Amino acid sequence: MKRLALIFCLCATPLFAQDGGAGARAAADALDAASIGLDQAESARDRVKALTETVRAYEDGLAAMREGLRAAAIRETELSLKLESQEAEIQQLLGVLTAMGGVAEPKTLLHPQGPLGMARSGMLVASVTPGLAQQASELRADLEEVSALRELQQNAAQTLEKGLGGVQDARTALSKAIADRTDLPRRFTEDPIKTAILISATETLQGFASGLTQISEDDAPITTTRIDDRMGLLQLPVRGVILRQAGESDAAGVTRPGIVVATQPQALVTTPVAATIRYNGPLLDYGLVTILEPQADLLLVLAGLDAVYGEIGQVLPEGSPVGTMGGTMQMNNSSPSSEGGGAERSETLYIEVREGDAPVDPLLWFATDKG
Repeated sequence: MKRLALIFCLCATPLFAQDGGAGARAAADALDAASIGLDQAESARDRVKALTETVRAYEDGLAAMREGLRAAAIRETELSLKLESQEAEIQQLLGVLTAMGGVAEPKTLLHPQGPLGMARSGMLVASVTPGLAQQASELRADLEEVSALRELQQNAAQTLEKGLGGVQDARTALSKAIADRTDLPRRFTEDPIKTAILISATETLQGFASGLTQISEDDAPITTTRIDDRMGLLQLPVRGVILRQAGESDAAGVTRPGIVVATQPQALVTTPVAATIRYNGPLLDYGLVTILEPQADLLLVLAGLDAVYGEIGQVLPEGSPVGTMGGTMQMNNSSPSSEGGGAERSETLYIEVREGDAPVDPLLWFATDKG
């Protein structure tokens, strides 16, 4: 370590050759901004909208923080292996630099071959010195980066803990704001008896969707704008990655016409477009389900939620929260062994789109990375 410290001090401080912690630092700033957003949302006129944006900001910040820490850990491992493989070369470099630094000027005149030999030796050293200095500079940069990355990871626990606490506070405030909301229009009033009868008589999601019009009274025409021109442009209702596409078999060999999206624990689920809540609650083996109707003969089915928001018959604006995913958010899931950052996406949301009485591929409606 003393030898490395000596080389570390040989050159002026350079910039990092590659800053593997830049993403983590940017994410920490994003979490600080989300904290400010939470304070401002408390006094916002549309608190539900403001808190929804705050929760999403926290979710994005936490995901970016973990990804940044994972990149930093990978970079640290790469540099450590590089330095370990160069240990012999480093020791040799240190010996040369130490010898050069310890030679007194007057003694250079006592070259065995006299002044001419001294001159030739000086020319040789002059030609070699820039290369040695460059090696020392690169080594120092690597050592400095390793040190900074380790410090970043050691200090990240506090940042993550603060972010997790902030997003939980935001979710709690959002749930209360949704419960207190009184400004949403209501398209119809649910008939709970008919709803219970339909559920008990239903064996498939298709059968339930077909019978939805039976569970309402005084059903008014849909007043939301048609969205045919937005086909292929809708955002997914939750942050995540597509785990299984329509028609693909799951581990049990079961195929369904919808897609499965892997999400973070407790991720917020929102309506991608203004829509009426046709149903929300438990259904068959799908867990908690929300069924949205953006326009006549078009249903968006979201299944596998841990909590649902809103009441049947309400008309929600685009981007309104409809529920949250289950699971528990963890702090210690930023290991470099978590390939692609997907290890923390432990929850799955099933999304089905139905036009009339038939399901269609949801990717016809949602904008995703289909490549």
